[in-house]
Amino acid sequence: MKKYLVLFIFWSCETHYLPKPKGYNHIELPIVSYTQLLSKLPYTFEHSCHAKILKDTSWIAEPNWIHIYYPYFDANVQLTYKPINADSSVQDYLNDSFRLTGKHQVKATAIDEKILFLKNGNMATVSELSGEVPSPFQFHITDSITHFLRGALYFKMSTKNDSLAPAIKFIKSDLIHLLNTLEWNE
Repeated sequence: MKKYLVLFIFWSCETHYLPKPKGYNHIELPIVSYTQLLSKLPYTFEHSCHAKILKDTSWIAEPNWIHIYYPYFDANVQLTYKPINADSSVQDYLNDSFRLTGKHQVKATAIDEKILFLKNGNMATVSELSGEVPSPFQFHITDSITHFLRGALYFKMSTKNDSLAPAIKFIKSDLIHLLNTLEWNE
């Protein structure tokens, strides 16, 4: 009788644990719609109706720097504008843009740079960064004579970028639309 009782005790004490699978946030994407930038800047473009245009108020901000803030995603696109003149060259701005993108190499698993030939006749360089980087999408565009504009997408949360993939794709599409509708003001 004792044999069966001992077996029963060992059998009943056995536990089976199954790990829970990782969960990912479900992100509902808003309907795509655009509006013209209403501001007296050296550039204009169409931006998402779901974004707010904010003046850059950081201590390093220069005139004509703005943020395109997406409250729904708590994401921010920093746009920095630089005039090309006798004191500066387009090559300096290009080098600076590539240097800033390169700073992400520490965490990036890949940096995919492409040149886009846009509908408006301009060319832009876009950089898509993979991995747990603070800025998964960056770009710069210039007319090589007078204007230089750089943009970088940042999220204010520490969620992993694979969870943010739908939001990144949505904002990236908005930024490609921005580049295609960009016009320089004289």
